[in-house]
Amino acid sequence: MFDPSELLLYACTDRGVLAGRDLLQAVRQAIAGGATMLQLREKEASSREFFQLGVAVHELTAAHGVPLVINDRVDIAQAIGAEGLHLGQSDLPVAVARRILGPDVFIGVSANTVALAQQALDEGADYIGTGPVFATGSTTDAGAVIGLEALAEVAKGISAPVVGIGGINAENAASILRAGAAGVALIADIFGAADIEAAAAKLRDVLELKK
Repeated sequence: MFDPSELLLYACTDRGVLAGRDLLQAVRQAIAGGATMLQLREKEASSREFFQLGVAVHELTAAHGVPLVINDRVDIAQAIGAEGLHLGQSDLPVAVARRILGPDVFIGVSANTVALAQQALDEGADYIGTGPVFATGSTTDAGAVIGLEALAEVAKGISAPVVGIGGINAENAASILRAGAAGVALIADIFGAADIEAAAAKLRDVLELKK
């Protein structure tokens, strides 16, 4: 069952920013620091490698009661029994993913306008990821910065929860919630930190104070 409160601190993996550190250990540290949702992003992995990583990460997240979201890959989400899937505008249509996965897997979609967000919801999405709110170097396909005003417009224009993405850190995370988002999604400010657990804990404290 999808719980929008679990979007609060949404940690997205990227082995590139880990600089050789172990992915499972990093995920364990992020959860220990207070991550409420975990997205497994593997843009370069083969299907076999993505599946194997997914199985291992899901075992860890399930043990801690943290939902696991698979980025882009409907087949991987289905194969490992992940709780969620996140799609971009160039991925499979939401309606197709929903037909494959059924009603019990929640689906998030990246959308930067009210029109695109509402279309995704009409097709079966459960939440919207909007951004990049701030400049980010974590993803090469993030697109142009949209700013807090555009984030607020999407958050206020739809009935589903919105999570802010892109360039978010402990200094600006509270502004994402003030703009109406249910949570923040981060890569570098968690998994690129020297102390992943401490970074996640700092962010969680900031967000809890704002709630």
